[in-house]
Amino acid sequence: MTAGPIVPPSPLTPPAEQAPDSREGTTHARRAAAASFIGSTLEYYDFFIYGSASALIFNKIFFPGIDPALGTILSMATIGIGYVVRPLAASVIGHFGDRLGRRQMLVLTLVVMGVATFLIGCLPPAAAIGAAAPVLLVVLRALQGASAAGESVGAVTMTMEHAPSNKRAFYSSWVNTGAVAGIMLASLAFLAVSLLPQEDLLSWGWRLPFLASILVVAVGLYIRLRLPESEVFEAAKEEGASQELPLKVVLRDHWRTIVKVIFFGLWSVVSSVFAAFGLAYATGKFGVPSAAMLGVTIATAALGIIAQPYAGILADRIGRKPVFITGNIICAVAAFAYFWSISTAVVPLIFASGILFMTVGYGMVNPLGPAMTAEMFPTRIRYTGAATASQLGLVVTGFAPAIAAAIVQPGPVGWVPVAAFTAACCLVSAAVTAIWVKETYQVPTEALGAKASAGTSA
Repeated sequence: MTAGPIVPPSPLTPPAEQAPDSREGTTHARRAAAASFIGSTLEYYDFFIYGSASALIFNKIFFPGIDPALGTILSMATIGIGYVVRPLAASVIGHFGDRLGRRQMLVLTLVVMGVATFLIGCLPPAAAIGAAAPVLLVVLRALQGASAAGESVGAVTMTMEHAPSNKRAFYSSWVNTGAVAGIMLASLAFLAVSLLPQEDLLSWGWRLPFLASILVVAVGLYIRLRLPESEVFEAAKEEGASQELPLKVVLRDHWRTIVKVIFFGLWSVVSSVFAAFGLAYATGKFGVPSAAMLGVTIATAALGIIAQPYAGILADRIGRKPVFITGNIICAVAAFAYFWSISTAVVPLIFASGILFMTVGYGMVNPLGPAMTAEMFPTRIRYTGAATASQLGLVVTGFAPAIAAAIVQPGPVGWVPVAAFTAACCLVSAAVTAIWVKETYQVPTEALGAKASAGTSA
């Protein structure tokens, strides 16, 4: 992988007939999108190898000697720990991102994530150090969560502020497209080590994807340190140098927007239910080979890398809301198709329903969600507001695999409560978007959140 800036592929270039934005800096917009894509890929590679390991490894390594079902629930619950610390971490990172700059915080999040992930790969098993092993695992997972709290929001904030106003969704879509690429790389890494003999996998093989994160830090730092701050942020920073603390303004003047984002953000349960619980459920309950399930994740992610920027282009043309709502509805239906196909243990069906679920449905909401959240806040508090609000909403997402593991029932149709839970979250997100979220695709970047900055939530 090359470390220098990349340009999104030419077939994905937004339509030339759109009116050009008055602001200069298309080159910076492309560089910001490229840096965000690569940085997000590397960051979420770290984050999602944890999800793969929790589904396949951690219940055996860190929670041995207990009922396998309970071990799976505990292992899934450690995923949620990373989300519990997110709101507080997001507030702190967002504050400094609005005061000092987006780039500095994005460098910090990358370093913290890489170091925490590397140390997870160094942890002794419970057989060696007893209860200290799962405790240290939870602590390092919390550090991962603190890092991820500021990652996607910070990246999307910087990217959209560099982008022309009429192409924000397209350029911002590369942030979560990078996250999908990270999921793909994480699955590829675990697919490779899963080929090892079971004894080798449980003793040292599972550690290799975690230890490789030290390379993530070096590449990510090289990319992000080369990107300047946006002109929109620099202007807002000069104007607001003596104003109130960003978090104080967010909690006082934008609390309605925070509530809105919490329910709006329920779409994100799809990712954790699919990537973590679906993997554990298919391999543990129905005997689907882990290589096949990891292959489903790899295939849907690879197709998502191609599909998601097109969702951004469409959102720039017809609006965010119709694309986002349609994607949520597709996810709600596909959740039932996906878990039914798992119950059949027919791999081609799992692939087909997984593509409908993740590439088509999730591929329409995932690239737009972070940008739509950031567009609800004015520039001077955007990082703090979007990070705090989105991370409060993600607490449910973090515990979604544990919730799924707890509500799944025995028998071939025991997956129905899990599918219903996932579908309900998507439909709530769609309803909140339809009723409560304002359309912003024709609003200039400088005017985003203008009404809210006057004292009323957007």
